[in-house]
Amino acid sequence: MQFEHTEKVKTLIARLEAFFEEHIYPNEQAVSEFVRGREGKARWEPIPIVESLKPKARAAGLWNMFLPHSDSGAGLTNLEYSPLCEIMGRVGWSGEVFNCSAPDTGNMEILDRFASAANKERWLKPLLNGEIRSAFCMTEPAVASSDATNISTRIERDGDSYVINGRKWWSSGAGDTRCEILVVMGKSNPDAPKHQQQSQILVPMKTPGVKVLRQLPVFGFDDAPHGHSEIVFENVRVPADNILLGEGRGFEIAQARLGPGRIHHCMRNIGVAERVLEKTCKRLLSRVAFGKPIADQSIWLERIANCRVQIDQARLLVLNAADKMDRLGNKAARREIAMIKVAAPAMLNFVVDWAIQAHGAAGVTTDFGLGHVAASARTMRIVDGPDEVHRNQIGKMELEKYKPAKQ
Repeated sequence: MQFEHTEKVKTLIARLEAFFEEHIYPNEQAVSEFVRGREGKARWEPIPIVESLKPKARAAGLWNMFLPHSDSGAGLTNLEYSPLCEIMGRVGWSGEVFNCSAPDTGNMEILDRFASAANKERWLKPLLNGEIRSAFCMTEPAVASSDATNISTRIERDGDSYVINGRKWWSSGAGDTRCEILVVMGKSNPDAPKHQQQSQILVPMKTPGVKVLRQLPVFGFDDAPHGHSEIVFENVRVPADNILLGEGRGFEIAQARLGPGRIHHCMRNIGVAERVLEKTCKRLLSRVAFGKPIADQSIWLERIANCRVQIDQARLLVLNAADKMDRLGNKAARREIAMIKVAAPAMLNFVVDWAIQAHGAAGVTTDFGLGHVAASARTMRIVDGPDEVHRNQIGKMELEKYKPAKQ
């Protein structure tokens, strides 16, 4: 395995880091204060500072970097994109500046791969241009959605249309006033084989019968203007051409989407952890307790060392998964993807917990942003499949090595 960055990637890293120094870090405090200062419906409107930076990012050639093997993006592989995604993870809102934020990244990938020419023109093109936003509707409140075969939202054919009925939640991105398209997963044929019952379909946000019930808080944070919506679909009718790839192909599309989505989450987790460890070290060096800097207390040396070890371990696991995805495909790399989805959130939870401890009472305020990081980090152990599902998959694949060969 060779993880040395190519000259192309080194150039992009340098360009991205320069952009952060000039435009992202200097605006970080202003964006935080602006978001905290808004109330009511205004919270879901675009952030002017973020919008003003997008043309600069495009001009710098830092746009749609996530799309691999596509004329619409930078043509980077997963391995090449990894360090760039990590950098963007250092500031939570920065991904949108480069049109590289979830869930749009995953939605654009499946539209690029599976949508009809007409739907690409109608939805993919404005998404790639950053003109609209999107959401992915899979999880449901009434069932254990970690087992996607439980999903009960119905997608039923009626002439030249499909009619959709059901309830979704944690449809991240649907709170944004620019969200115009939903990718909805539901059951189109309950009598088909287990993994051919589901389909995915495009539902314009303004279709009659689409009702946003509420924005769900994550440990008290509503993540405006992004949002995590609970949505009801009541006799929602869309053209039959809105089905992606065909009836019964929902699981196939989900796997194509969730593989890159999971690795992107883990890449960002590493960037977040690096930033949190940086804050921790600066805090420990600047605070004096019992006559000397806190950094001189030996227990903190051990804690810092453990954070560094875990971050670097997670990074190597992510690079390994990215490399295998590029060379052998998402299916062949499913064990490695499952491993990083367990390891990276666990690492981030560990790092941010000690960061809060290092900051003392200040760690539980909003002053250093650690509370929001902690909430997001804990949520990551559930997002895109809970730890238990991924551990089960890893365990089963490990046991398969030692089972007697079938005669």
